Amino acid sequence: MAEPIRHPQETTANRLRDTIAHIEPRSLRTFTPTQAVIARSAGVFHWTPDGKRLYDFTSGVLVSNLGHNPTSWLRRYFDYMGWPTNSLGTSSSLFIPTLPMTAYNAITPVEVEASSRLIQTLQKSPGGRLMEQVLWAASGSEAIQKAIWAALARDRTRPMILATRYGFHGKKGLANAVTGSETDSERDPRVRFITFPTEECRDVALREEPFDPAPYQRELDALLHQFGRKIGTLITEPYLGGGGSYHPPKAYLQLLNQFCRTNDIVFILDEVQANFGRSGAMFAFETYGLEPDIVVLGKGLGNGVPVAAAVGRSDLFASLDYGEGSDTWSANPLCCAAVLATLDEFESRDILGQMKQSSQLIEDGLVGLREFPFVANVRGENGGMVWGVEMKDYAARTAAEWANAFVLSCYHGNSISGDGVHLLGPLSKKVVRIAPPLIIAKEEALEAVSLMTSAARRLAAAPSRLPSG
Repeated sequence: MAEPIRHPQETTANRLRDTIAHIEPRSLRTFTPTQAVIARSAGVFHWTPDGKRLYDFTSGVLVSNLGHNPTSWLRRYFDYMGWPTNSLGTSSSLFIPTLPMTAYNAITPVEVEASSRLIQTLQKSPGGRLMEQVLWAASGSEAIQKAIWAALARDRTRPMILATRYGFHGKKGLANAVTGSETDSERDPRVRFITFPTEECRDVALREEPFDPAPYQRELDALLHQFGRKIGTLITEPYLGGGGSYHPPKAYLQLLNQFCRTNDIVFILDEVQANFGRSGAMFAFETYGLEPDIVVLGKGLGNGVPVAAAVGRSDLFASLDYGEGSDTWSANPLCCAAVLATLDEFESRDILGQMKQSSQLIEDGLVGLREFPFVANVRGENGGMVWGVEMKDYAARTAAEWANAFVLSCYHGNSISGDGVHLLGPLSKKVVRIAPPLIIAKEEALEAVSLMTSAARRLAAAPSRLPSG
């Protein structure tokens, strides 16, 4: 058993960490040097059981785009579920006649409304013309699996799948098969990986630089020459999230989209991380000028309730017969109500317009971190709400050690106010992802960036105190 992480002045949290180390395997979590214990959350903040306040700069891995427990969202959610908000405590009934929490293989009114509204929202968005049907799922990797199933079922003589190298689509089945690269274990012979332009987008300073699509076109042409009509599917993320937060030139993704159109290949866009505002638009296909055949949604789709969906062409989904896309939890009322509440919030106020002001403040602060000798690059979505801060080797310490030390220093935060910043363990071992809720106010953004800058300054002042790897 691994030794539990402990922090000074966290008596209650340390006890909980000790307990969980005995009753849950470490494989349940990715490594994070803080292992924060969260007792309650509201807006952009978490509180530990010992009273420490943390700015949440993870959004629960890009999930709580609207912030934690927004009052208006909760009211809408309860209304869609038909839950009484005041009468439960006085009711003498053993059961309350509301929507069921699960309705396997049945249809509920809230499901019909959620599917209809989601399709309408997608079709109104530039690039959403082909969004005709919804195939619900309980997680992002399940939705990816279903999207690929549909693409493969369209023509079973075309089993080859192209996927962008070092992408992350999930850990299960075909979602895992198209994740990572050809050097990983458990590779599927139907999958071939293509190059993502990481060098061209390694830092925000390169956003306006010219992009040469020729090498990427040659790579696609070579695969087409090798496999021809056997290639039936191409899947990519709009930006590489888990691969290190690489946000490519629009022309690259448009090249992939056009290659698929020209050669009758199903173009799947995995927006599980990027949807509902992260890229600066409601959907990333708007930001990048794409028209996917299937778009996969998740995370922010339910603002904390586990829900995902593959949405796309009806002829593709018609390739699957009864039961071939079903599972216990898909389209359950809990999830559909959450999607409707989230759509309502985005339609009732200008979340994205307000977000852009805070976005610029955060990006300016992150770019300022490059003054520290252990920070290599900063990259992210222009006008969006997700970035990666890449560390580098310095002072006999590796980039990975600096990244973990930065996460830990941000967590410890200000010794006077006690506030800190909650971040997760590094991507690709050396990239710290920055992804607060979209609704973060300008004042909150400035204060959190100040805390992160102070955390970096403390590390720069005493590099010899970093624990060695």
